Amino acid sequence: MNQPQSKLFLQSLHNSTKRNYMERMINDKVHCSNVASLYGREYWDGERKYGYGGYHYIPGRWHNLASKLINEYKIDKNSKVLDIGCGKGYLIKEFKLLIPELEINGLDISSYAVKNSHEDIKNKVSIFDARNNFNFEDKTFDLVISLGVLHNFKINEIAKTIQEIERIGKDKYLMVESYRNSQELFNLQCWALTAQTFFEENEWVWFFKQFNYTGDYEFIFFE
Repeated sequence: MNQPQSKLFLQSLHNSTKRNYMERMINDKVHCSNVASLYGREYWDGERKYGYGGYHYIPGRWHNLASKLINEYKIDKNSKVLDIGCGKGYLIKEFKLLIPELEINGLDISSYAVKNSHEDIKNKVSIFDARNNFNFEDKTFDLVISLGVLHNFKINEIAKTIQEIERIGKDKYLMVESYRNSQELFNLQCWALTAQTFFEENEWVWFFKQFNYTGDYEFIFFE
């Protein structure tokens, strides 16, 4: 059985965004978290206190990640890829630019995100709650991706989703928020609007092993 491997694909992109942790914490955060958890217009395209503050397609922003995933997992025109929590589908768009023939689809809980997904891949994304069973056969996909999703679930929900991802994917890559010290935990707690589970690195690794997850993972830190 393969063992989960730590990757470093996204942290530099994550670090390119500036964040004022204290401002978010004291800006009516309970209300903002409740609004953000609906994953509607306010979360994606409303004020920054509710989420992204405007989530728009930026040409090339996802190019490096898509290229790294293609190279790491040997994705080609005959591959099948699934993006769980795809949002507006911008990573899918980048995959299709690099490999136009690629069969890639995305799922997201947000009807707003799916409705407002990039025009070029709108037929590739669907509304789906990843806490449910996936309607796919075992090992349907050559690669299953999930970025910034699992920490938004409760522990029992994470376990179920990990098991489903393991079942339907040959290769897997997950990104979750984590922390390495007290300062990063504080920053994460200040910033996170929708997170339900706060695990440090070793706790995530233990959790993956408990549920026989064999794919790769990356931790995002709020430094």
